Amino acid sequence: MSGFELLKRLKELGYLKEDKDPYWWPNSGSFEVVVGAILTQNSRWENVEKALNNLKNSLGELSLQVINQIDQKELSVLIKPAGFYNTKAYRLKKLCFNIEQDYGEFEFFKKKVSRSWLLNQKGVGFETADTILNYACYKEFLVVDNYTAKLLNLLGYEFESYPEIQEYLSDSIIENLDKVYDLYGKELPLSQIYARFHGKIVEFSKDHKKSKPDEVRKILGAYF
Repeated sequence: MSGFELLKRLKELGYLKEDKDPYWWPNSGSFEVVVGAILTQNSRWENVEKALNNLKNSLGELSLQVINQIDQKELSVLIKPAGFYNTKAYRLKKLCFNIEQDYGEFEFFKKKVSRSWLLNQKGVGFETADTILNYACYKEFLVVDNYTAKLLNLLGYEFESYPEIQEYLSDSIIENLDKVYDLYGKELPLSQIYARFHGKIVEFSKDHKKSKPDEVRKILGAYF
């Protein structure tokens, strides 16, 4: 199996729906993704959405400046549905303060931020950093999460670390880029291909979370 073959099969199965954001993550390219990336740590997306709606309804808009101005205790109350709200409020406030200190405004941050800078931030690991880089900044980083690791493991592929999974899948996409373009019928930015690949994995995994391993392998077809 290769990353390209998995992408191809998931696309044949109808993932993702065309009415979703081009980068799959809701409101991609916006500051909201930075907030969502912190809130989604150890939380279901449905609960993250509740927290995001609380923020929007209370603050009127989600921006770097607004998060920096709000009191941390008030922020923790608003994001409570996402769980671990005190920790997440602290991490979000700290991250936003550092973004403003080092980059001034979000649009400049989008252009200039590096993975190493993000990984040096409190509470930001590989998955959170790559989520921000790909979905908020449109940079060429493939997000790996528990859905990805579990699906590959179910298919008989074991990896020791996040970087190994990321390299295995992303290298296959790059090596077969012309085939990917043919698959989509047009050339897409590599960042968008990575975004939609991760989205397909997540949507498929959610749809089949109660399926038995042999059923999932059967659905994915002859490649596996």
